[in-house]
Amino acid sequence: MKSKPVIALVGNPNSGKSSLFNQLTGLRQKVGNFPGVTVDKKSGTAFLNETTEISVIDLPGVYSIYPKSVDEQVVTDILANPQHPDYPDVAVVVVDASNLNRNLLLFSQIQDLGVPVIMALNMLDIARQQQLEINAVRLSMQLGVPVVKINARIGEGLELLKVAIEQQIGQPTVSETLFFDPGQQTALAGHDMKGLISDVRQQYQLTNNYLALQYLIQHDGFSFLGQPQRVKLDGLIEKYQFDDVDFQAKETIGRYKRIGEVVKTVVTDKRPLDQSTWSQRIDQILLHPVWGYAIFATVLLLIFQAIFAWAQPFVDGIDAGVAWLNGTLHDQLPDSPLTDLLTDGIIAGVGGVVVFIPQIAFLFLLVSLLEESGYMSRVMVLMDRIMRQFGLNGRSVVPLISGVACAVPAIMATRSIGSWRERLITILVTPLMSCSARLPIYTILIALVVPEKTVLGFLNLQGIVMMGLYLLGLVAALVAAYAFKLIIKAKERSLFVMELPTYKWPRWNHVGITVWDSVTSFVWQAGRVIVAISIVLWVLASYGPGDALEQAENRARSQYANLPTEEVENRVASGKLEASYAGRFGKILEPVIKPLGYDWKIGIALISSFAAREVFVGTIATIYSIGSADEGNDSTIREKLAAEINPETGEPMYTPAVAFSLLVFYVFAMMCMSTIATVYRETKGWKWPMIQLAYMSVLAYGSAFLVYQLMK
Repeated sequence: MKSKPVIALVGNPNSGKSSLFNQLTGLRQKVGNFPGVTVDKKSGTAFLNETTEISVIDLPGVYSIYPKSVDEQVVTDILANPQHPDYPDVAVVVVDASNLNRNLLLFSQIQDLGVPVIMALNMLDIARQQQLEINAVRLSMQLGVPVVKINARIGEGLELLKVAIEQQIGQPTVSETLFFDPGQQTALAGHDMKGLISDVRQQYQLTNNYLALQYLIQHDGFSFLGQPQRVKLDGLIEKYQFDDVDFQAKETIGRYKRIGEVVKTVVTDKRPLDQSTWSQRIDQILLHPVWGYAIFATVLLLIFQAIFAWAQPFVDGIDAGVAWLNGTLHDQLPDSPLTDLLTDGIIAGVGGVVVFIPQIAFLFLLVSLLEESGYMSRVMVLMDRIMRQFGLNGRSVVPLISGVACAVPAIMATRSIGSWRERLITILVTPLMSCSARLPIYTILIALVVPEKTVLGFLNLQGIVMMGLYLLGLVAALVAAYAFKLIIKAKERSLFVMELPTYKWPRWNHVGITVWDSVTSFVWQAGRVIVAISIVLWVLASYGPGDALEQAENRARSQYANLPTEEVENRVASGKLEASYAGRFGKILEPVIKPLGYDWKIGIALISSFAAREVFVGTIATIYSIGSADEGNDSTIREKLAAEINPETGEPMYTPAVAFSLLVFYVFAMMCMSTIATVYRETKGWKWPMIQLAYMSVLAYGSAFLVYQLMK
């Protein structure tokens, strides 16, 4: 039983559906999965009045109820099944007023399914800019449903929409006359459609002709139908010689014919025939085959410049604050294992990631601005020309760009790709895009070995190196995609079709919600892993087999007795760490990673970061806190890394050769259990995740080896 009414937001991509969702729910929203499938479900709560609370579900954007991809299948699977837990009490269909013809196709299909509907007529301001006037009252009379004028970007018309929803919940109205009645289309189909539809309704206790048609056309995709039911429907199709593909095409033509008649009566078009919109004029530059790519490269460069320039003061402040807190707690609390766990384990580990929140927030902020403005859609169209050469298409750009934030939702976003081969290739190469979990590693290592100076008077050298790492990941993804294109064969060809939204000023409240959700999600997910690993790592680094730590201490004190007291204590701490369980694991791995320039301490960080890449910095911070006698000092993470000495050479451990070897290693390394689990779930087996892990590991090791050997 539903605890509260369910309202589903449905609409074409770029119709403003997600904007309306944010206006209704604000921060009262969450992301999960639809029941029974792994497709993302964005849901939240809203209040129609002081007492009535509703559950709002943002369904994936679709152009029609006939799905072309996995995420689109969810929409029909819900709207065609009244027993589904997310079946709506009211469906609010968000319609782009500037493109009424196309949007009414989906609206009329949902209305014909028998779902109580409300039309939210959005983007009227854009329609007016295009000199289109829409009579909403006449449109409501033509369709027989409530039509509410809204502006989802600024929340205009929201109260009127809530009133309409409340009325539909209280007294739902469903039109008895179908926009397109398949039972009356015998002439169109060339056989007895009335008899066929009647048989389906009778066998499955349906009361709606159009829903019966969907049982015939989409029964293989409906999760709520069992195999015996599908076999019976196949029997009816064969009995009546029903051609579902041909009928679907004729249905679309028939709907558009009637939609055209409706639009003529409700829309007044004052546009000159040869007048182009300002969005089209801008697109002539941004989608230019030469200038378009140059502008996109410039935008990327500015983003990475901003990440370093704007975020650095905040990073330095947090870094110093964490170091001060650690030192203060170590001085004030009694000397005990619990104090060491808190300061050298948990705070050192978590502080290693928290310090990079400003840079992650700025990255999400700038990417969100590109999406809100409409420019990101242009990037997809622009990159389609390149992607096709590598076995991908323009829709692959969405997961690849999303991979800059996190590979897990990026891989799930591949469900919008209709071609199985292109979807699989996109899944296999998306983790090569540098995600936000790599950002802490990049920033700390770049800051160590790349001087903070400007190039050409205004470009930050560290920002240029950062952009180079991201571009290296993109180039590797394209090369890997081309290799998989030659290996994975498929007969089908895919088309890339995307509607370009008009350019808009970003909605700062939506940008804020996006940044807040992304950062809190990153911190929460990373924080849980880091706390757990920091505790385990502290135990492994603080204890060893038998009296190994005592023996290591005695050896160090006798061997370095002539050195100053502080130096002796540092040697003791380092020796005890080396003799601990963690040190022994690192020593086992050291022969394998020594050709890359890494020692056993870095080896410990490599092992722990297999859980999640961002753990690397936290592990390094913990290891160097434990391996130093002055554990209570207020050194920052960067200062600890800079002070680390290679015992074999007596030189700093983190030379440019070692730092760039690590940077390249983490550009290519998989090292994320969540990503592996997601690939397993999306490909329904271990074959492709293991292939992905193997090729990325070989690529990471080989590239890091070459970089170190060439630079040392």
